[in-house]
Amino acid sequence: MQESARDENMDRLTGDARTVRQVFEAIPAAVAGVETPGEYRLVAVNAAYRALVERDEVLGRSASELFPELVAQQLFDLLDRPFRTGETVTAREWRIQLPREGGPDEDVYIDCTVVPQKSASGEVVRLVAFAQDVTERVRERQAARRAAEEGRDGPPDVVGVLQRQLLPAGLPILPGLQIGGSYLPAGGGSAAGGDWFDAVPLPDGRTALVVGDVAGHGVEAAAAMGRLRAVLEDRLDHTGDIAEALAAADRLAERLPAARSATLCVAAVDPADGRLTYCTAGHPPPLLIPSGGPARYLRSSGGGPLGTGTGFPLAEDRLDVGDQLLLYSDGLLRRPGQDVAAGTVELAEVAADVAAGRALREDWLAAVDRLTTQTLELLVRTSGHDDDIALLAAQRTAAHAPLLLDLPAESEAIPAARKALDEWLYDLGARAEDVILLRHAIGELVTNGVEHAYDGTPGAVRIRAECTGRGVVEIEVADDGNWREPWQPTEDRGRGLAMASDFADELHVETGPRGTTATVRHRLTRPARLLAPGEVTPSPVPSDLPNLLLILDQPSEGHPRIRLDGPVDAATAEQLREELVVRTRGGTTPLTVDLTGVTHLSSAGVAVLYEAETRTDPPGRPFLLYAPPGSPAQHVMAMVALPHTTAEPG
Repeated sequence: MQESARDENMDRLTGDARTVRQVFEAIPAAVAGVETPGEYRLVAVNAAYRALVERDEVLGRSASELFPELVAQQLFDLLDRPFRTGETVTAREWRIQLPREGGPDEDVYIDCTVVPQKSASGEVVRLVAFAQDVTERVRERQAARRAAEEGRDGPPDVVGVLQRQLLPAGLPILPGLQIGGSYLPAGGGSAAGGDWFDAVPLPDGRTALVVGDVAGHGVEAAAAMGRLRAVLEDRLDHTGDIAEALAAADRLAERLPAARSATLCVAAVDPADGRLTYCTAGHPPPLLIPSGGPARYLRSSGGGPLGTGTGFPLAEDRLDVGDQLLLYSDGLLRRPGQDVAAGTVELAEVAADVAAGRALREDWLAAVDRLTTQTLELLVRTSGHDDDIALLAAQRTAAHAPLLLDLPAESEAIPAARKALDEWLYDLGARAEDVILLRHAIGELVTNGVEHAYDGTPGAVRIRAECTGRGVVEIEVADDGNWREPWQPTEDRGRGLAMASDFADELHVETGPRGTTATVRHRLTRPARLLAPGEVTPSPVPSDLPNLLLILDQPSEGHPRIRLDGPVDAATAEQLREELVVRTRGGTTPLTVDLTGVTHLSSAGVAVLYEAETRTDPPGRPFLLYAPPGSPAQHVMAMVALPHTTAEPG
């Protein structure tokens, strides 16, 4: 009797387990149970998970070994955090690339939630990850956005138009140096920002790379940014002197309050020998990513933001062929929930993975484009962003040899010249629009040489194309024949020179007894990416915590002292400015400011502190900023060269 009851219980338990298994397998979301931090051993997966990864034999195996390509895509960071903190982690619309049998890696977008399971003692023993494939939803939204941009009937996007006008229309295409840039407005995208980048070819063959940050948002910050950028571009283009250009921008900042305390990083690169001269005027230093070896930050050159009277010393380094240099604004380091020190480390790690091709595979993009776009995507999708972010990357490349052709003046020379020129321009990195224009211009000039230079006698047409250090391609088409004045154009003939002139920026023709040389000049640029809010990936849901800055009196035997607790950003900077004016009586009395409790110090906050430090600096009424070593405020103040102390005052 007892044995019969026991058998019935076993049958029931077996049936229950079978039912649980069937329910688990039928769940439409991909579900996986994971144990062992760092190894991520798969202990349970359902049918949807196996279908997503297109693999069946995964149980008991390490996810990091099964899918090594996901390590640099930061997917396993979603597992590290709950193992470490014991808290549930959620990701929304993350782009990952999964390997496919016999084909290229596939882009897949997922919503994912990772829930920790704990033992009776509170230790995390297992994670359960739920992933939903939302690729179709994301693709539909992207298509709808593109359609809306192409057929916009409503009022123009004033903010977007303003931001596009203030950023460079294109980045120069140069021999020996490839440049790419991306810009992401602050999360809301409702106001133009003060971050910018630029690349300016210099008269001596070098190229100046610029990333700057004006405190705040809105029309005033954007206008100040536009004026600073114009001054810098003009001086760099005219003289090529970094120090002189910075001095001119500094003078403008002294006259323009909105530009005061703007930070700048300017780096001049010589593609010929890799020599690098740069200045970090209160700005984070560039990140150098060698073609072989670990990434490293260049040392700060010293000096503070514009309008603070600190001067602009220069520093030097060097780029080898294949090395990449990344300039960025501090919004990439100071993301929500991320302190500057951790953000600095994470940026170097992610950028190195992207540069080495370990992250998302997008081989059709130039290396500098992958570096700016993928680094931005991988960092921002984890934390979101509440400030503008500008990235500018440059890679030193092997010199691009000129195109030299010597063709017989026959009809076959015309398509041969077009084909060779197309290949040379595409190898240089030219856009399709520029290739088409130059193809038509040179085609007309070669046709003239073939049809009119030799009057049927044998001859040759020579073509020489070269890209200059100023980002201008120069193409010469020469013959040794006789010049014939253009006849009156008809419907289908006699318009070659006029068309060639229309297709290029400049056309110059020299004639003489030894032949004719036509020279075409055309500036080549490649587009910079201005990303729309939500285009990278949606930002996480904002925290419900209030954005409060507490300003508290502290007992002190010496000078009056206050303590700040909370974020000092664009939302609270004006509150702090008014408080400092009152407590220092317009700069006539001393004050010590304790920034130990500051959770976030943005460029707007830095501008307020610089202003107060300058106003109350005379001896006898000192303005002292204190932040303990390693605190968020200390990292930022050290980076922007804001005078402060890390030793407890008194």
